[in-house]
Amino acid sequence: MTAQVEFIFDFGSPNAYLAYHAITPILDRHNVELRVTPCLLGGIFKATGNQSPVMAFANIKGKLEYDRLEMSRFVKKHGLSKFARNPHFPVNTLLLMRAALAAEQDGRLTDYIQAGLKHMWEDGLKMDDPEVFAQAMTDSGFDGKDLLERTQDPEIKAGLIANTEAAVERGVFGIPTFFVEGEMYFGKDRLVQIDEQLSN
Repeated sequence: MTAQVEFIFDFGSPNAYLAYHAITPILDRHNVELRVTPCLLGGIFKATGNQSPVMAFANIKGKLEYDRLEMSRFVKKHGLSKFARNPHFPVNTLLLMRAALAAEQDGRLTDYIQAGLKHMWEDGLKMDDPEVFAQAMTDSGFDGKDLLERTQDPEIKAGLIANTEAAVERGVFGIPTFFVEGEMYFGKDRLVQIDEQLSN
């Protein structure tokens, strides 16, 4: 049986971009597959009472500055030079995440994740704008108009809600979260532990 790492995923977190790219060499080294589960970060926050670091650390002197320092160190360590802060942040990812389920239905989730991450965290596009979204995805080889239309499909909507609720029930409170053989790992800084777990 091929080993698997599950990634509870939403485009809205810059750390999702960083973790996605940084974990790839680890998975390749261990010959392990990545299974992405699209969820809605806003829904996870609402269900758990969690907040984004920008809000949670806003009143802690020096905390946001240090958080940015650690992020820059991570970017440098993993050679993620294409990463750029999105000028429209925070971006509502409901559209992106519903379309992720549509892409998953088409067997193109991996391609879609890579395209969405590029548009969000390299190109800095306002991906909650329907026109921007459709054009960006068309430019990436998808039928952007079709994906946009399918975000209104009741089955797609229900699927995203179900994924999000199931993640919360498993203990997820933020993104990026990974599961390895049933064990949960939260945050990009846990990739070393995931590497160790896969080695065992």
